[in-house]
Amino acid sequence: MSSAWNPELYRRFEEERTRPAHDLLARVSLSEVTHAVDLGCGPGNSSELVSARFPRASLLGTDNSESMLKSARERLPECQFELSDIGTWRPSVPPQLIFANAALQWVPHHRALFPRLFAALTPGGVLAVQMPDNLEEPSHRLMREVAEQTPYAGAIGDISNVRSRILAAADYYDLLAPSAALVDVWRVTYLHPMAEPRAIVDWLRATGLRPFLAPLNAEQQAAFLVDYEERIAAAYPARADGKRLLAFPRLFIVAQRH
Repeated sequence: MSSAWNPELYRRFEEERTRPAHDLLARVSLSEVTHAVDLGCGPGNSSELVSARFPRASLLGTDNSESMLKSARERLPECQFELSDIGTWRPSVPPQLIFANAALQWVPHHRALFPRLFAALTPGGVLAVQMPDNLEEPSHRLMREVAEQTPYAGAIGDISNVRSRILAAADYYDLLAPSAALVDVWRVTYLHPMAEPRAIVDWLRATGLRPFLAPLNAEQQAAFLVDYEERIAAAYPARADGKRLLAFPRLFIVAQRH
């Protein structure tokens, strides 16, 4: 089955997905930016925030999904968007701001990646990163549990390679601090009220579930989602108003070069 990103499904929870990007950008202390890059820009929701904050900046958004880039171009026709692998991306012109909201968790080898991105900035430039830190949350543990079941395991294969684990917060500090004037690292858990278990499943179908569903045929995908939703319903019980609270931890890093 296709593993293409679905902008429409991604945007279904755009307000919740954009909130961490807003919180990340709020900690960027730059007053003026002439060139900014949004790594893994998706449908342009984070690019829109950066563009509004720095309206005179030349903004480049990069992503590995043509469907996401099409959505971003329609949203921000005045900005530039290009197809690229953010794991190997290098700027043609050193930017003052590299912004990456919920993207770098999909890229391995952070001990090499983060110093390389940081070194690509102009002096005084800022690297601002937000990554989901939720692999041990029920939402993601249950994905792996279902994927290990007999009907799906053969098609999905080794689930340990689905998404690399990010480093500990202190490791990112140590990677960036020797070349930094400032490193700010923090972790926040957002609690998102969701109308029903299916809403949690739909949120994750746009992101974390994609690598599990992509190898399955249509019948297997449907069965996987039924099994997963049953487990989600048990793991996220109804609260006083009937809604389910989806806990979503995220790690933030803002580092400024000397």
